[in-house]
Amino acid sequence: MKLSFATMTAADWPEVRRIYEEGIATGLATFETAAPATWDDFIKTKVTACCVVAREESAAADPAAAAPLAGWVALIPVSYRPVYRGVAEASLYVGAAHRGHRVGDALMEKIILVAEAHGFWTLQCSTFPQNTVSLALQKRHGFRPVGTREKIGRMTHGPLAGQWCDTVLYERRSPVVGRD
Repeated sequence: MKLSFATMTAADWPEVRRIYEEGIATGLATFETAAPATWDDFIKTKVTACCVVAREESAAADPAAAAPLAGWVALIPVSYRPVYRGVAEASLYVGAAHRGHRVGDALMEKIILVAEAHGFWTLQCSTFPQNTVSLALQKRHGFRPVGTREKIGRMTHGPLAGQWCDTVLYERRSPVVGRD
């Protein structure tokens, strides 16, 4: 599958929201129970220049038709303190119809390049230990486990509903940014 990438915009919100809701529905992607109601609610916590969508390039008869969104990734600052300006959490979601086609790998490669171009030296991910697909993705892209946050939150939906859940913190230190 060939993908094209673009910076996420408000026009992408309906598909971004749909994919986010598909991830929420698995019960293994996030503690959140619903996507934000609006684009403004969604984007207000993100680094807008570091939010990327992946579209499936298709041989559609109508070249003007928008290709389907396959997935998205967004960076969220971990702190607004100046010393942490180069550290962000990556949030990556792949649409259900596109899972198993290496979309996550392509998005991770892209966000690493985008993050480094914007001066981020550390990316981190907080993932449920049961989400083995995401953990394997992170490891393939140079993330390493930092630790486990034990019983950090109680899940309200999905297969872990009612349980206090751990998250595993993985991080990736850029080999090119912040090495001076």
